[in-house]
Amino acid sequence: MYKTTLAHHTYRFADLRTLMAKATPARSGDYLAGVGAESAEERMAARMALADLPLATFLNQALIPYECDEVTRLILDTHDRTAFAPISHLTVGDFRNWLLSDAADSITLARVAPGITPEMAAAVSKLMRNQDLILVARKCQVITRFRNTIGLPGHLSVRLQPNHPTDDWQGIAASMLDGLLYGSGDAVVGINPASDNLAVLGDLNRMLDEVIQRFAIPTQSCILTHVTNTIALIERGVPVDLVFQSIAGTEAANAGFGISLALLEEAHQAALSLGRGTLGNNVMYFETGQGSCLSAGAHHGVDQQTCEARAYAVARHFKPLLTNTVVGFIGPEYLYDGKQIIRAGLEDHFCGKLLGVPLGCDVCYTNHAEADQDDMDTLLTLLATAGLTFLIGVPGADDIMLNYQSTSFHDALYIRELLGLKHAPEFGAWLERMQLADHDGHLLAAGSRHPLLATLSLPHHAA
Repeated sequence: MYKTTLAHHTYRFADLRTLMAKATPARSGDYLAGVGAESAEERMAARMALADLPLATFLNQALIPYECDEVTRLILDTHDRTAFAPISHLTVGDFRNWLLSDAADSITLARVAPGITPEMAAAVSKLMRNQDLILVARKCQVITRFRNTIGLPGHLSVRLQPNHPTDDWQGIAASMLDGLLYGSGDAVVGINPASDNLAVLGDLNRMLDEVIQRFAIPTQSCILTHVTNTIALIERGVPVDLVFQSIAGTEAANAGFGISLALLEEAHQAALSLGRGTLGNNVMYFETGQGSCLSAGAHHGVDQQTCEARAYAVARHFKPLLTNTVVGFIGPEYLYDGKQIIRAGLEDHFCGKLLGVPLGCDVCYTNHAEADQDDMDTLLTLLATAGLTFLIGVPGADDIMLNYQSTSFHDALYIRELLGLKHAPEFGAWLERMQLADHDGHLLAAGSRHPLLATLSLPHHAA
């Protein structure tokens, strides 16, 4: 039992799970689950009680029982007590103050990251204003490599997302060309396929590989299909760069995705065996999003933001090149409006980076949410200021396959210009060699005879 007195009223919270949920900023998903605070006063009382809680409590009281959840077992069994030692004496409130202090610089934060559990990260985020989340996340540096270097300070990468509702290779090639001419694609060229057919998926992999190899582009490709499909493609000798999978923060929610930690490890080892990275061996790409555990009925009464932070423990274990929260994709049942989406995006980025995960964000919303592109402009600007690893680039910001609103190639140009952010260095050098950008990264006009236009005449691979 946890309790605190506020305005002459004593508030009681039955257990740690309840305390965490009641301390969370208001959002529709927690009310849908019946775990949100009943008033702003109760929320503040929960935060006061949470601030006095020792961080070490989270090592002794699992929000989801150890015996029935492999994500809990992963979190506790891999916890680095040596890394935790410098902060082990702190309460959650003290931890917030320490994170905001000059003592918590980039080197120190990287050193303690393996000692921070997702629940600790989620707890401290609940005590933070938006500016706190931005300031601390900016100090966290997570650098990964495959064919280029992602996550360097002062840099921002873009996933080029050339989706097509029928997986038409010419439509995909046109969107890919569009993105490359705008300087996008240094995070990954990643397609959400409409089909699960292995022959189609193999063709898409080969097409992307042909473009990357023909023009010696220092980037990587990924077909965002189920991990079992990617394992099958690897077994067939298809040129796979990154293995993708959506993940969640509980064993039951991951089972709903048709995955387990053992299956992810099998895929990880399969991708490593190909040795396709030239600079590094970060071969995994994960996507997450607040509400996934609740939508699967697999949240165990835990608030959706804490469940989301637990997904980052899964990601961290497999040393991914990229992880991103698709923050507004699930819909208004979980994040109702622009205010909730903005707060969730900042929380996700903070928690992921604090845990040592290369966290990007699909700054997005569905058309039935109470949000618009102005809200996305705000979130994009805040996240980039906070040191966002990468964002999504979709033609016109309108994904015609997944039917949601994201960010465009032009949005990437805006944020680079505003904050002076650079491409991944190897990709920036390639843009300069291809006469698509100058030495400072500013775009140059591509003539009608530019060799990249050959992407539109790529041969279609027969199944």
